[in-house]
Amino acid sequence: MASFRSDPPPLTSGNSRVKDARKLARRASRAERRTFLADGPKAVEAALLAEGCLLEVFATAAASEQYAELRAASPRWSVVDDRALASLSDAVHPQGLVGVCRFIDRPLGHLLSGATASSAGPRLVTICADVRDPGNAGTVIRCADAAGGDIVVLAGHSVDAYNPKTVRATAGSLFHVPLAIEPSPADAVATVQGAGLVVLAADGAGELDLDEAIDTGLLRSPTAWLFGNEAWGLPEELAALADHRVRIPLHGRAESLNLSTAAAVCLYASARAQRR
Repeated sequence: MASFRSDPPPLTSGNSRVKDARKLARRASRAERRTFLADGPKAVEAALLAEGCLLEVFATAAASEQYAELRAASPRWSVVDDRALASLSDAVHPQGLVGVCRFIDRPLGHLLSGATASSAGPRLVTICADVRDPGNAGTVIRCADAAGGDIVVLAGHSVDAYNPKTVRATAGSLFHVPLAIEPSPADAVATVQGAGLVVLAADGAGELDLDEAIDTGLLRSPTAWLFGNEAWGLPEELAALADHRVRIPLHGRAESLNLSTAAAVCLYASARAQRR
């Protein structure tokens, strides 16, 4: 293990660089500077692998020793005391290091053009419309990554992708799947349809159930799944823009599935159909 015994005294919470990084807890500061905080070793490692994303890491002395290889690969690493680290993390139990990262979102049209996707173009896109809960949004991003999704879109009044709780809920997947942020869910739907994808609205009152969508081969096409708000789902006018509305069949007595579970079911159904 590498030794860093020549480190200067750890930075305190009153240090100007620590105070400057702490401002990124506020959305306005993140938006102005287009940088955000990524908490924990998984997020920092994933950010490091996203070219040009990781700017700096603040870490305790213990974490600096534990993650010596990560330190050696990082562009800048600052040792801080426990109190300073705690001031940069909103986790109940901070994991000892926090990275400062550049925003990673790109315009949806750019992503759909294939500039960052495979030569065949994107085949599985996730659109979240007005998803407000950071844990749900982060988990959907993680599900999209696990299912091999090509793009995630946070549209409308969705939660800030760079909210610390959202970033933590992605468990590093935020840095794996290309991300777009679109003000209008309707425009996002039109853009992906214009790129040749079939838009499927996840809707409990849909005319198709997911089993039918699988059996008829619908899910083999390049697809964009459209998911709505946790509490009220998709507005009628937005769901009407989709090519099909698809409901998940419920075989037991549960009234519904929560957003992230529904997203996992739908995305994995598409992943299986497309990989056959």
